Amino acid sequence: MKVPWRLVASPFYPDVALSVYVKVAALAARPEGCEAKAETLASYLGLSKASVERGLTALSKPAPDGVAELATRRRTRPGGKGTSAVRRTRPVSGAEAFVWVPVAAAEDLTPRQLRAYAVIAYAEKMRIALTETELAGYLRHHTGQRAGQPITADAAGAVVDEVEAARWMTVQRRAGAQGRHRYIAHDIASEAAGPTVVDVAPAPALEPTDEVSEAPVDSGAQASVSSVVDEGSGSGVGEGSLANRESLRTDSPDDEGALFSPAVGEVPVGEVWKTGSDVNARTDAGGLALRADGNSQPVPTESKSEMRSSSGGSARSSYTGPQLAMSARVYAVLEPVHLLLERVNNDFVVRKIAREVGRQLREGMDAERLQHRLTARFAGVMVSEIRDPGRWLLGVALPRWGCGHLDCESGTMWSTGRRCDVCADIVADKFTARQRAQRLEQGLCPEHGTRPSPAGVCTLCELDDAVRHPAPLPARQEPQGPPRGNCGECGARIFVTGPALEDGLCKPCRQEHADLAAVAPTEPAAPARSAGVLTCSGKDGDRPCARNALPTRKVCARHRAQEVAAEPA
Repeated sequence: MKVPWRLVASPFYPDVALSVYVKVAALAARPEGCEAKAETLASYLGLSKASVERGLTALSKPAPDGVAELATRRRTRPGGKGTSAVRRTRPVSGAEAFVWVPVAAAEDLTPRQLRAYAVIAYAEKMRIALTETELAGYLRHHTGQRAGQPITADAAGAVVDEVEAARWMTVQRRAGAQGRHRYIAHDIASEAAGPTVVDVAPAPALEPTDEVSEAPVDSGAQASVSSVVDEGSGSGVGEGSLANRESLRTDSPDDEGALFSPAVGEVPVGEVWKTGSDVNARTDAGGLALRADGNSQPVPTESKSEMRSSSGGSARSSYTGPQLAMSARVYAVLEPVHLLLERVNNDFVVRKIAREVGRQLREGMDAERLQHRLTARFAGVMVSEIRDPGRWLLGVALPRWGCGHLDCESGTMWSTGRRCDVCADIVADKFTARQRAQRLEQGLCPEHGTRPSPAGVCTLCELDDAVRHPAPLPARQEPQGPPRGNCGECGARIFVTGPALEDGLCKPCRQEHADLAAVAPTEPAAPARSAGVLTCSGKDGDRPCARNALPTRKVCARHRAQEVAAEPA
């Protein structure tokens, strides 16, 4: 299997990540990807479930260079059930360094041995004379006080001996340059009696280390049922898988279903129905459940006559008094609910129902009105919904609903048939209170139901307050300066100062009067009045004008226009 060299050489990835990557990459070669869950991968690799989940977590997280080697797509439903997640490895580019690692080696070797095998295989292909010290630089402690530090050369030599004993590698001791060992990695485990040894030398003793070796597990059933802290599976931290069902088909030659996609031909999961034979197997001929001690005899029970009270005395004797007798009037009122009355099997409840009807009749309730009430309320409910007829008659059918007015019957006046105003007000008040509470809960204005402004004030409430309480009008202020008035001739607004105090005219009108007074002696007699209307004082050529003068002038409109045109600009 093609494995990126960065996965082998980077100290970011633990040893178990390499084993998990090789197996997942092999299963992901199928078109549907790797669908095996962590427990199944653990059984394939001979590891614990927690170790596999730790490797999956490391592969899914981006490394310091920002690259993640594994992509996971979960298929868990919101309820927690579903199929296992689909995992796919990152494609290895052609320009990227890689090393070929057999899938069988990941199953036979421990994670540390597999990493040593991958380093040796890469060095062999690159023609690098590898030493045990250089090999130890790729194998690091992952727990304890020396976590992250390389192991010693002696410990690396012990790992090489274990890989050689598993027949995945041949060591030619002292056969390399400068007396170094020569390592030959095998693509498949050799079945020979043993490796060829050029120079037999005692293996160096393993240096004491705090590294905890991972013992292989024979099957998934022997794996740890609980995970270490921060190694669990769940959506909270995005690790592991919550699936409870998976496809067990793999690409192994031993798998008969390897050629078929796990999405085809799956048996639908449904409820298992118990057949008659299963029921008979669990019960005896008499229909009694089998007990753990094999005793299926029924427990003897005492008859009602043999039952005793909790105080130790005899049971209460049955009622021996006179039988219940209901008046014809009460029975006639209860005619709409005779069906329910027959189902009341308690004489005390029947007597209480009759007394309630009699009490209302004595207090002035009309029999027809009470009968109408029973008919209307019994028609508004299904008989199957009434579980206790006695309680329904006493608590629902017979009580009068309405306000304190005696003529009110469930919000309607019995005598007139119109709606009760008091009940309508009560219903409206309750509706308003509920609506107000809902609006306050939603953060709206309780009066208008609108969203308040950013300042927290309802604009409609401000308008209502402005209408109910208008602002007072400001007092009229007199303009500053001399007093003002109107011209007595043209009506223009003028300052009443100087000559205006005497004649009450504006300057143009005063000038006009002065001009008229200057030419008055040379003019003929004052214009005659015809029918009380002043005649124009102007002349049309040599003859006096016969037109009527303007109301405020002594000339007509034509001569006034001539005067205005003759005035200097």
